Amino acid sequence: MLRIVAHAALMAGALALASCGFADSRAPVPEFMRLKEAEQPAPEPAPDVKRVVREQINVVFLNTSYPREVHVAPPHREVRGPGWTACVRAQLTSATGSALGTQIYIVTINGGKVVDRRRAEADDICGSETYEPI
Repeated sequence: MLRIVAHAALMAGALALASCGFADSRAPVPEFMRLKEAEQPAPEPAPDVKRVVREQINVVFLNTSYPREVHVAPPHREVRGPGWTACVRAQLTSATGSALGTQIYIVTINGGKVVDRRRAEADDICGSETYEPI
């Protein structure tokens, strides 16, 4: 019985010591006990989408799709990240050589590089964008 009480007291003491760590930046404790807030990086300026797509056209489209009449829309801030997104449309050719027609992709640009691309869907804003040729 004494062993159980001693073990419980030891656990309670360890728990009390463990909770004496630093508090977050909004906790109601003295300033020296608070963790400093992490500084947010400065927002990245809007990229030159025309230049980025022109220079990295092979990242956006496959070489075998022979992209023609490539147009880009103005960039928008990425909702879930620090980068930018832009709509890109072009006339493409399938792997068998038949025309696919106009295809629209959304590219994600971060640090002046295309880091992701996906085909635009019906609920994306690409249908209402204004496009300019690259």
